[in-house]
Amino acid sequence: MKIIRAASYQDMSRKAANILSAQVIMKPNCVLGLATGSTPIGTYKQLIEWYEKGDLDFAEVSTVNLDEYRGLSKDDEQSYWHFMHVNLFDHINIDPARVHLPDGTNPDPAAACADYDAVIHDLGGIDLQLLGIGSDGHIAFNEPGAAFELGTHCANLTEDTIEANKRFFARKEDVPRQAYTMGIKTIMQARKILMVANGPKKAAIIKQAFFGPVMPEVPASILQMHPDFTLIGDAEALALI
Repeated sequence: MKIIRAASYQDMSRKAANILSAQVIMKPNCVLGLATGSTPIGTYKQLIEWYEKGDLDFAEVSTVNLDEYRGLSKDDEQSYWHFMHVNLFDHINIDPARVHLPDGTNPDPAAACADYDAVIHDLGGIDLQLLGIGSDGHIAFNEPGAAFELGTHCANLTEDTIEANKRFFARKEDVPRQAYTMGIKTIMQARKILMVANGPKKAAIIKQAFFGPVMPEVPASILQMHPDFTLIGDAEALALI
């Protein structure tokens, strides 16, 4: 485990973008695992800036996202498909056929999750997976207590996660209660994992997840066992370590 202390959110974003861009440059046809949420937006902005300067080429890159809300179509403004296009894909030269997210419109959870695991397998696995972390230690939608051996599955969102995500919706009642998400097993099979964290609300869980015991009640704690895991946090997120 490698921990990099950043001076600010902007510095964290730039440092994370450096690692992602190095992966693309070293392996132009790499498979990137991507995350949604507010934390990685700065990282995506930096990647776009370097692409516009001519420093990066995404033509051969494939991407797989961590998750998608069950029941939301691609054109729904709250879908993660929409989020990724607005914040990254629409601004770079990635091949639309190489962009992959779970199919939130598939009403059959078993089929939707099996299909997504097959996509990741057929791509040869994930070269570099980008993650955030929830204040309760969840990664993707693997909530506290999630089994470490799960592949892609349909997750029931906890009340804390629904509360955290309601800011993106008109009403709390509009937040989906389920999502199709990569499981911890799938995430841990990535060759490299990069986590970004910022702000004082993440300080306590950072300390617990990476300096406490490995246990399902703190899903991110399993990352202590990954052979190539890097955490980049700003001063506030890393204040307790």
